[in-house]
Amino acid sequence: MIDLTTQYLGHTLKNPLIASASPLTKELGSIKKLEDYGIGAVVMHSLFEEQINHEQHQLDHFLHNSNHSYAEALDYLPSDIDFTNIEADDYLEEIRRIKESVDIPIIASLNGVSSGGWIKYGRKLQEAGADALELNITYIPTSLSLDSSQVEELYLKTLRDLKEHISIPLNLKMNPYFSAPAHMAKKFVEAGVSGLTLFDNPVEVDIDLEKLIPLHKANITSSKDKSETLRWCAILYNKLEVDICANTGIHSGLDLLKALMSGADVCSFTSVLLQKGEQEIEHILKQMLTWMEEKEYSSTDQMRGSISLAHTSNPDVYERNSYIGALQSFQR
Repeated sequence: MIDLTTQYLGHTLKNPLIASASPLTKELGSIKKLEDYGIGAVVMHSLFEEQINHEQHQLDHFLHNSNHSYAEALDYLPSDIDFTNIEADDYLEEIRRIKESVDIPIIASLNGVSSGGWIKYGRKLQEAGADALELNITYIPTSLSLDSSQVEELYLKTLRDLKEHISIPLNLKMNPYFSAPAHMAKKFVEAGVSGLTLFDNPVEVDIDLEKLIPLHKANITSSKDKSETLRWCAILYNKLEVDICANTGIHSGLDLLKALMSGADVCSFTSVLLQKGEQEIEHILKQMLTWMEEKEYSSTDQMRGSISLAHTSNPDVYERNSYIGALQSFQR
C-alpha cells in the first residue's frame, strides 16, 4: 500500500494534491465535488481587498499616487475598519458552511496590496474556521522612485502585521520576480510564513487592436510552464523551515512527481481542472500511483527532494554547469 499522506501547514493531507483558488473553489457544492474526486485540500477563491475596503478610492489613491511616498505605501489604510461589506460577510459564512460539511483542510485566500484592513479580517477568517490563510500580494511597482528594498518591505510588513494577529498558519503565494528569490524566501520565513507557494501566476497582458484598449486575461498554464517551479523547489528544499507548494505548470501526475522530487511538499492545480474538470483529479492520482508502483516507491516522503540541490555541495556551480551543458548540447 503506497502512502500518499503529506504534512502541509500543520495538517495531515491524504495526498499532496491541492485545488488552488479559482471559480471551482467558490462554494460548498463545487468543493464537495473536488473532495469526492480525491483532492487533498482546497484553497478558497480569493477575497480581494476591494471587496473588504469601504472606499474604493483609497485603493486607487494607493496605486496611482502612493509610490511617491514610501510610508504611505505601507500604511495608507487605517488599522481598524468596521467591515460590513456583503461579499466579505458571505465569504465568512461560506467558510463556516464548508467546514461543517467536508473533511479536507480549507485554506482561506486574501488578495491585495496592503496590510491595515487585512489584520481584522484575518482574525475573522480564523474565527470562521479556516485551517490556514493564503496571502496573495498583487502589486506591480510602476514608479521609478521605488527601489527593490522598499517593495520588499511592503511584503514583509504585511506578513509581520498579519502574523501578530492570527494563529493559523500563514502561506504566501510568492512571485518569481524578486532580484534574489532565495533571500526573499528566507525573509518571508523570518516574517512568520509557514508555507510558500511557487509561484504566483500573473495575468496575461495584450492589446485589442480593434478597440484600441489593453486586455488583461487569466493566464492558463501548461506543463511547459513548470520549469521555474521545479528550479526553485530544488533550490529551496531543506534550506528553510517552511512548507513548499509547487503551483505553476503542474498539470499531470508526472508533473506532480517531478515537483515532489524537486522538493515540493504539495502541488496545487487550477488550469488543468478548469480545462478538464474535477474528474481529472482521479486521473492525476492514478498516473502518480502507477508510476510509484512501477518504480517501487512506498511513499511520497521517500521521493521528496531526491532530485534537489540539497545533494550538491555547491549549488551555484551546479546550476551554472547545467546551464552551459544544456546550451552546448543543443542541436537543431
